[in-house]
Amino acid sequence: MPKNRDLESLIDIAFYGRQALAFVGDFTQDEFERDGKTQAAVMYAIAIMGEATKRLSQDFRLQYPLIPWQEIAGIRDRLVHDYKNIDLDILWQVVSVEIPSLLVSLEPLLPEEDGD
Repeated sequence: MPKNRDLESLIDIAFYGRQALAFVGDFTQDEFERDGKTQAAVMYAIAIMGEATKRLSQDFRLQYPLIPWQEIAGIRDRLVHDYKNIDLDILWQVVSVEIPSLLVSLEPLLPEEDGD
């Protein structure tokens, strides 16, 4: 089981990943590209995921090299520092393909939910 800070960060990554998916819901890519509020909400969730990734210890990240930690942190940097040049096709790819895949990879690392 990960250390407390690592566990808290993993929980945040998973929470905001699920939030991003919920924001998009059953949108098509065209609907997503026309909805600025949803884009902003998804960008915020992804930025928090990236920030939480940066909080993970180096030792923890090295234990799970198949998870693209550097890319997750990197997209946060792009969203925050290069916000005027966000490619909506890439953002859609992240929320529709990459985040669901990431959540599957994180599942075994997270504590089981109570079901309440």
